[in-house]
Amino acid sequence: MTMPMTPSELYRHGLQLLLEKDIPGWVDLWDDNGVLEFPFAPEGWPERLEGKTAVGDYMRHYPDHVDLHDFPDVKIHQTTDTETIVVEMRGVGRLVETDSPFDMTYIAVVTVKDQRITSYRDYWNPLAVQQPGADFAGAN
Repeated sequence: MTMPMTPSELYRHGLQLLLEKDIPGWVDLWDDNGVLEFPFAPEGWPERLEGKTAVGDYMRHYPDHVDLHDFPDVKIHQTTDTETIVVEMRGVGRLVETDSPFDMTYIAVVTVKDQRITSYRDYWNPLAVQQPGADFAGAN
């Protein structure tokens, strides 16, 4: 029997799945009723996705838009709630359609219960989608 993963370990495992373009594997880390929120979503982008199915639908085409190469500078901070972490990180790669560089900074607040993500608030920079040549910054 394997030891259960801590929220930090589960999160790092999820990053590896994203680098491997294993979106179904990443979605499997979610609780059926998990909520993904984008508090800074620009107009026309989703602000809240409710449930594993909605998260999966949203992320399904992510590798078609963003070719992730690395997550440098991942810093995970434990909160006083053992199930909740705060993550600071960068995602780097390239935008598939334009072959231009992708470099996004994120702060995420993630809650994991019973080895599944139940809440993920993604504070990515919406200004990046408004910069010339940056037609895609989130999974849309």
